[in-house]
Amino acid sequence: MLMRSIRRLADRAAFDARIPGSVLACLLVLALFREAQAQEGWTRFRGPDGTGISDSQSIPVTFQEADYRWNVPLPGSGHSSPVLWGRKLFLTCEIQESHERFVVCLDAGDGRILWTFKDTYEPYRNHSFNSFAASTPAVDAERVYVSWISGETFIVLALDHGGNQVWKRTMGDFQAMFGAGASPIVLDGVVIMGNDHDGQTSFLIGLDAKTGETRWKLPRKSGLASYVTPAVYRPQSGPVEVIFSSTAHGVSGIDPRTGKVNWELDGLFTLKNVASPVVAGELVFASGGQGGGGVESAVVRRGDGPSGRKPERAYVISSGLPYVPTPVVFAEHLYLWSDLGLVTCLEAATGNQVWQQEIGGQYFSSPVCVDGRLYGVSKKGEVVVIQASPQFQVLGRSQLPEGSYATPAVANGCIYFRTFGRLISVGASGEAPRS
Repeated sequence: MLMRSIRRLADRAAFDARIPGSVLACLLVLALFREAQAQEGWTRFRGPDGTGISDSQSIPVTFQEADYRWNVPLPGSGHSSPVLWGRKLFLTCEIQESHERFVVCLDAGDGRILWTFKDTYEPYRNHSFNSFAASTPAVDAERVYVSWISGETFIVLALDHGGNQVWKRTMGDFQAMFGAGASPIVLDGVVIMGNDHDGQTSFLIGLDAKTGETRWKLPRKSGLASYVTPAVYRPQSGPVEVIFSSTAHGVSGIDPRTGKVNWELDGLFTLKNVASPVVAGELVFASGGQGGGGVESAVVRRGDGPSGRKPERAYVISSGLPYVPTPVVFAEHLYLWSDLGLVTCLEAATGNQVWQQEIGGQYFSSPVCVDGRLYGVSKKGEVVVIQASPQFQVLGRSQLPEGSYATPAVANGCIYFRTFGRLISVGASGEAPRS
């Protein structure tokens, strides 16, 4: 699988000499890292480093109910994505009538519920399309980490893989017109989370994964609430960086160990950031929007503190912008999958449009890229598969039994679809779940 990723990158570089060496080097680093993470699972929103990419070869492009490995009801509703570590799958659910919220652990091999952790919450202002279980957990070898809002209070908690609470932190205020949705990540023993909200107490936070103690806290200017989950930038050499975007701060590169701001380019947005940022070499793509689509784009060439290079705007995208779905960078191309079913392929390095096509449907789910194919799930539960290449091609369409706002997860040779009330596993599984 690793050699296949390297060969793919080498072939594309030979085909298109316009790819800068720095971009190719970063893509190679990502390929190496994704191979390592593939041994663990899909550990956060949109998988390894937030890329939304899997090299699995056992996922079909079309399927019917008879092809499901399993299809199970969930104990509540929600829009969070599944995350996986080995054979264990975790996700959150809620029951609005009783104000109950759950972390659920299932066996990824057969869909059996292994345990359920229950908590209660105080209702808060929310959008009709949102859920009180919208934030996706993060998981590592020992614990699963969840961020929740109760009333106007921001809460982070950790459970062990047996469903026992390890720690819980009440982190302060959260105020937003449309509810919450940003998700935590765990990186090198630090749980990292943004709390950019409408109130006056916005911040980014890094918590010790083992104890929940604060490693660092970065106060932020407040603007409109941000719903992004940070991307991870891994250079060819040097320290890792986490990338956030928000209305008040634009795009920021943060040291995950200390919370230090390595670079920042503000003044980019006047509207909410819902889609998460994505990284393409030294470039970061982020967008802001409202209503049914993206309106503002920012493609930023990241700064570099040691060299003194300041961040700068690389180019502007004016068409096909997503508001809710997060894009995918695959090899040298950036794929935008808009809320209204307009899919756009751009050269990541230049912003030049390669193709743009209407595929139908409305989307809150973010696309994932599996073995060079883009999987998008519409609000009505249609799964559309497109070839991720300079030549536009729809490979297949399949229908889930009900609607979905959740982004799929890919691990163990399967793709996991979370609908409004069910969880479905599809895949051939020559890559059996690891225990």
